[in-house]
Amino acid sequence: MSTAAPRTAGPDHLWSVDEHLDDILATVRPLEPIELNLLDAQGCVLVEDVTVPVSLPPFDNSSMDGYAVRVADVAGASEQYPAALDVVGDAAAGQAGLLHVGPGQAVRIMTGAPLPPGAETVVPVEWTDGGLGEGPVAGMRARSLAPEGATGQVYVYRPAPARAHVRAEGSDVKAGDRALAAGTVLGPPQISLLAAIGRGTVRVRPRPRVVVLSTGSELVQPGEELRPGQIYDSNSFALTAAARDAGAIAYRVGAVADDAATLRDTIEDQLVRADLMVTTGGVSVGAYDVVKEALSYAGDEDEPGSGVEFRKLAMQPGKPQGFGSIGPDHTPLLALPGNPVSSYVSFELFVRPAIRTLMGLEDVHRPRTRATLTADGALTSPKGRRQFLRGRYADGTVTPVGGAGSHLVAALAQADALIVVPEDAESVAPGTEVEVVLLG
Repeated sequence: MSTAAPRTAGPDHLWSVDEHLDDILATVRPLEPIELNLLDAQGCVLVEDVTVPVSLPPFDNSSMDGYAVRVADVAGASEQYPAALDVVGDAAAGQAGLLHVGPGQAVRIMTGAPLPPGAETVVPVEWTDGGLGEGPVAGMRARSLAPEGATGQVYVYRPAPARAHVRAEGSDVKAGDRALAAGTVLGPPQISLLAAIGRGTVRVRPRPRVVVLSTGSELVQPGEELRPGQIYDSNSFALTAAARDAGAIAYRVGAVADDAATLRDTIEDQLVRADLMVTTGGVSVGAYDVVKEALSYAGDEDEPGSGVEFRKLAMQPGKPQGFGSIGPDHTPLLALPGNPVSSYVSFELFVRPAIRTLMGLEDVHRPRTRATLTADGALTSPKGRRQFLRGRYADGTVTPVGGAGSHLVAALAQADALIVVPEDAESVAPGTEVEVVLLG
């Protein structure tokens, strides 16, 4: 959601990367918390600490299949002089009505079963004859095939110290402990813990719904036949995948032709399922830049406070950008350039942090590091612009991939980092330490 209108500046103002990003993050606000079932909360961010209501495990239980016994009864056991104990019954996981282990007695116990009263330790079945009287066994037979296991005698061939193979009550977490802290992203291990302590629902910020829409009459869906002058729509696929990778629920809309009215209608139709709108293409200064034509207005007379401003940024690639809000809920909208590399770099710098902010995360940026540039020659960069070059990072070094062209999709597919060339640098020599944005 958006609670503050974006800043405006004159049409000739050249925005820095940081100014544009700061404006976005100052406008976009985390989504309101909701209560969700555990599986629906996967990928969401907790908004409150979760306290353990019941210890894990909630009772002493066996970590092995074997026999629950008293320590003294097996203290001197060996293969030559085994301890003979009377088996008084079975203890299985989930079984109610615990048996009592007295002197000279044993209870056949299964993994996860509560330790019976009187028992002090567990002897693994491999240390016994399994009640068969034929020497050490490799395991227990199924109950239906081994009725002798629950009664009669068992021979134990090794001693066991106190509490051996026993999972103590509360040895994982204790009642009253903090299970998970607010701000935790819920993945499979966290959901497992919540289920284990009996939480069926949890209060989280929902994953933001992001609608991605590309524009251009030249765009054709993959799988269809290309005609002269047409290209396949790759941007909407790339950005939808990137939005999902960032943690959003993302919807891809088929490419919209270069018609301002159709585009505006399409965007307004999609608002019902959008916490954030992302468009790609049509933001430059051409006669057919339809996004700019459709959305470039100071405000919406029907929706006070709404509006999308189109800007020029001191960056390469990605100089033309748009940002604002649209619709009755002032849904944030980021309009990205149409060239594939410009579009993807813009997503990483501006859209991904917006998505992570909507999720309620504190750290919304990709990690950055310093690396030594390895290249065949010096890298050139336009003065006054912050350049982002594709690269591959490994072991403290980074190597450029492909050229500077904003249409080079194949090179982008080989990159796992962005090399940052600052505004005041026109050339960067091999061996120079540079800033690197890590993409994966």
